[in-house]
Amino acid sequence: MRKTLGMTLTLVLVSTTVLAACSNSDNAGEAGDGTTPVRLKGIVVKHALTKPVAEMEWLQEVEAAAGVKIDWQEISADWDQMKGTMLASGDVPDLFVGANVITDSDFAQFQGLFQDLNEFMELAPNVQRMFEEKPETLSIATQRDGQIYGLPKYQRYWPDSSTRQYINQQWLDNLGLDMPTTWDELYDVLLAFKNEDANGDGNPNDEIPMDWPGGIGGYFNPAVLLGSMGITISAEVSGQGYFVEDGEVKNFLVDERFKEVIGFLNKLYAAGLINPEVFTSDYTKYQALARGTGDTAKVGFTWGWVASDRFGEQVASQYTSMPPLQATPGAEVSWSYDAFNLNYGSNQIVMSATSKNKEAAMRFINELYDPEVGIQVLFGSIGPNIEDHGDGTYSVLPPQDTQMDPGTWKWTSSWADNGAFYIPDDMELTLGKDMQEVLTQSEPLADALADVDPMRDIYPGLFIKYSTQDNNTLSLNNTNVMNLADTSFAKWVINGGIDGEWDRYVNEMTKAGLERNLEIMQQYYDEHLQEQ
Repeated sequence: MRKTLGMTLTLVLVSTTVLAACSNSDNAGEAGDGTTPVRLKGIVVKHALTKPVAEMEWLQEVEAAAGVKIDWQEISADWDQMKGTMLASGDVPDLFVGANVITDSDFAQFQGLFQDLNEFMELAPNVQRMFEEKPETLSIATQRDGQIYGLPKYQRYWPDSSTRQYINQQWLDNLGLDMPTTWDELYDVLLAFKNEDANGDGNPNDEIPMDWPGGIGGYFNPAVLLGSMGITISAEVSGQGYFVEDGEVKNFLVDERFKEVIGFLNKLYAAGLINPEVFTSDYTKYQALARGTGDTAKVGFTWGWVASDRFGEQVASQYTSMPPLQATPGAEVSWSYDAFNLNYGSNQIVMSATSKNKEAAMRFINELYDPEVGIQVLFGSIGPNIEDHGDGTYSVLPPQDTQMDPGTWKWTSSWADNGAFYIPDDMELTLGKDMQEVLTQSEPLADALADVDPMRDIYPGLFIKYSTQDNNTLSLNNTNVMNLADTSFAKWVINGGIDGEWDRYVNEMTKAGLERNLEIMQQYYDEHLQEQ
């Protein structure tokens, strides 16, 4: 999986001159006449790895079943910057597809530009089935005024956490070391990795004891070390520091325990145990470094989605997943609980209110939410990517290129997690090697997550619809808060000095609007609990 919520990817702009091509489709054929497909225009925001939509067999079949032909504009970078200009112009396509492709804030700002899908829901029995079988998807879709502008997804198979913690077991064995269980033990192990030629290639200076893709919060980074002191975070909101503890919405960016994490990371950095380019290299370089050279691994300890994706097929077998570390021996531990964020998504497909062929667009939407189509949206077409056993059961196939890991194969082949679809809980699909590995490699986290109550211990951001005013306040304040937090975090990890600057930093965070945000989020959290 290559999650794009909370981490930066170097992406490529596939489409050109989007605005000029966005005008709604002309009526090129009557809907449902059985001969001439209705022409629509669509924008799909997809991963840089994803092949052109014209090569997706399943998509051609879906369009044919709906009686439409869609002229797609494919975008893989800078969507947020392009989107504002486009929406302000009012020159938009019939359909938008992508992960939260049009946000609730966009709906509020550009009122009248997007279609209330309630008006056409009778044309979408597959969507109605999703709402009936998974009522939470209806909650995700419905705005505070009862209208539905964007439809969610449900993909069922993903684990409770996006992040697994990995250590190179072969390096431990080479040096005769046990797996660390505490921060102090991790420090000693990483020091040995650095000084004792842990990978055994004769060069004691080419090991990177610890690495992550920069930043704090979100995916695959040291925010999970807050779990070493019992804090349960969730990637959906941890990218901005928010979490829930004992019914209170808090922010770890001003929590003393976050200060302890930074102090530990500075200790590691000062000892040369963290990649010196951790705050400057991009995600592509971060991934490449962990894949080593041939059979020689380069990174000792890190976080990721699954070993085969993080390290590549050639060295992945050297790594093992770990339970959460304890800050001190005997400390209560937790981890990042992300099941909502991983298995659901909001505003995956949106229709323009100015479309001249709304019924045809809704027929296409309905076809996307057919369960057999859903598994193809996520994993690729039946045939090259999925085997249909003919008895209502299916299997995800391995990559045709044996040198490619299954996660890359998925993102190359289809819209994957960025698509709009519904996969019901009774769908019989044998997962591919990577997803089976994800579930196995998640087992060390099970005890830490066993006591998490998802309804009370996790901020339910996916299910909350803020008022326009509150949404604007949160957005503005979060920008100010994160500008301060990101620069301070990097500075303190590299140079230290947090003890002398902490009080002033906390005061500046309050001035940036953090306390007001906590008040707003607490109100919505309490309302959500009362509705359950």
